[in-house]
Amino acid sequence: MSALSKFKGNTAALLSLTILAGPPAFAQPTPTSKPVWWFGESGAVNMNYYRGVTQSLNNAVYAPTAFHKGGGVKPYFSLLAEYRPGKVWGGMLNLAFDNRGGTFDEVMAPCNCPAELSTNLSYVAIEPSLRIAPFASAFYVFAGPAVSINVSRSFIYAQDKQAEKSGDWSNVRKVLLSAQAGAGVDIPLSKPGAGTQMTLSPFASFLTNIGHNPRSVESWSVYTVRAGMALKFGVKPKGVPLAALPDVAPADQGRVAFSVRAPKTVALNRRVKETFPLRNSIFFDNGSVEIPNRYVKLNSSQASSFREVQLQEGQPANLSNGRSSRQMAVYYNILNIVGDRLRADAQSTITLQGAADKNPAEGRMMAESVKAYLVALFGVEPSRITTVGRDKPVIPSEQPGATQELALLKAGDRRVDIISNSPAMFLQVGGSTSPFLKPVQITALQEDPLDSHVIFTNTGAARSLTSWTVDLTDDQGRVQHYGPYTGDQASVPGKTILGGNPRGSYAVQMRGVLKGGSAIEQPGALTLEQRDETVQEGLRYSILFDFDQSKSIASYEKFLADIIAPIIPSGSLVSIHGHTDNIGDETYNLSLSQDRAAGTQSILEAALARAGRSGVQFQTYGFGEEQGMAPFENGYPEERFYNRTVIIDILPRN
Repeated sequence: MSALSKFKGNTAALLSLTILAGPPAFAQPTPTSKPVWWFGESGAVNMNYYRGVTQSLNNAVYAPTAFHKGGGVKPYFSLLAEYRPGKVWGGMLNLAFDNRGGTFDEVMAPCNCPAELSTNLSYVAIEPSLRIAPFASAFYVFAGPAVSINVSRSFIYAQDKQAEKSGDWSNVRKVLLSAQAGAGVDIPLSKPGAGTQMTLSPFASFLTNIGHNPRSVESWSVYTVRAGMALKFGVKPKGVPLAALPDVAPADQGRVAFSVRAPKTVALNRRVKETFPLRNSIFFDNGSVEIPNRYVKLNSSQASSFREVQLQEGQPANLSNGRSSRQMAVYYNILNIVGDRLRADAQSTITLQGAADKNPAEGRMMAESVKAYLVALFGVEPSRITTVGRDKPVIPSEQPGATQELALLKAGDRRVDIISNSPAMFLQVGGSTSPFLKPVQITALQEDPLDSHVIFTNTGAARSLTSWTVDLTDDQGRVQHYGPYTGDQASVPGKTILGGNPRGSYAVQMRGVLKGGSAIEQPGALTLEQRDETVQEGLRYSILFDFDQSKSIASYEKFLADIIAPIIPSGSLVSIHGHTDNIGDETYNLSLSQDRAAGTQSILEAALARAGRSGVQFQTYGFGEEQGMAPFENGYPEERFYNRTVIIDILPRN
């Protein structure tokens, strides 16, 4: 059996196990304040793979038949340091002993004798890497160069019917420069209040053979798949650990009011019939007047058979973790939706307003690109489409005097807006000034719905506390840690807390740090039960806002009172959650989302009271720009625009 075949079959399983390893299902521990510098050590296995031609071993040993492939499993050890100044970006450095040894696949010498070749090839490696936690969570990825300094280069050549030969390789490169990339998960092992934090981090990486040619002769190259564990230690900033803070002052307890709101039962999945609003904008990449490739562009035969109703089927149905690929798949068909509506109603006309920063001519070219698509693919008469160029949209994101995050604001203003008075194109949900396209009706399966979350409310925390955490202790004494939080409200999925158990009762303890430096604690209790059935039915509506606008909720009063309120049955549950994009101050965005959600509830309550409908329970939250709860990502301007929203879920009562 070849050296590769001895371990190649286990490589994928080992990598999968390493990458997917993470915190136990019942815990999401996070320190009260995270250290910036981390130090530790790691151990791993190198799964080395050989390629190329190897025959002349040194001046004294020449194999009669060339070796080509091989590999082996060898150890890797390192001392490491990590710098994590923020939640996402950081750096890593490993100083390592890196063994790339192995055994070449057996070959046959001219004497019809089997020949074997093994090597102990090792290095001292210097591996600096860029560290990125893309979701601001325990999962991270890393990539960077690898500088390898050779310290061992021996070989053993064995051929049947001959004496074994050993020695050192000739023409070995002293220093090699290659590259690596990988991923890992930080699993906290310490309590949040501990001054020294400890994490165990399974990781896996790939080290390219580009640049890793051990010798300056022949063509032997080595690439490596590495899987292992790192143990890391970090010291929290002085004054942060709860254990080191003064005793709780009773007078301080009244500064915050802690409460726990739990769902009666935890629903696993819900089928949602959603009225999904369509923003009337196509966003263009900087420096280009071509429609970006992320928008769905059909060929002639596809366009001729396209119907808007098709979008109700065959699209991604994933709404897990608050992310809505289903909805964005609908939005990215906006060109085809408009084309289908224009084709179906020959009286409809539209105006395309293209805006490019201080360049109306370029904005007009962007609008012409959209027009050309609609005319060529959907056969729309050119006279029904008017194009206009502007330096800014009618409702711009970039406001006078804006100085921060200008690149994101400008990206939101580089767009083509679709304007029309034709009823076939628009639904005037906000009165005669509403610009949004008529919504699309879709159905999707929502996993882990928001009303199945446990909501921790700590009124006054944003004003009085530097941070706060929550400990949940079950009847077996097992503790789950959540936080730190800085706002007045936090959400944890009930499914996460239960961790696969059908039910659970927990003692709750909120621990906070007052801005004056003292500690504060408040208790609570929590009982959860998981729903047996896997699917419920619900209705979802969304209303959208322009940049930094909350008072425009008044423009939706007619839509909320005349369209939404009449379909809310007595005794139902209405979950309202407001969100913002990630532009601007985090505290301000939280307040903005809360204002939007509270305004929506007020309008609906008044309409229900006028209709004599009772027994409706509201759960209203504002999550601001909180990444874990945002309906969409924030990478593209259209995603940021869709995050400026209030979502209304109308649900059967648990």
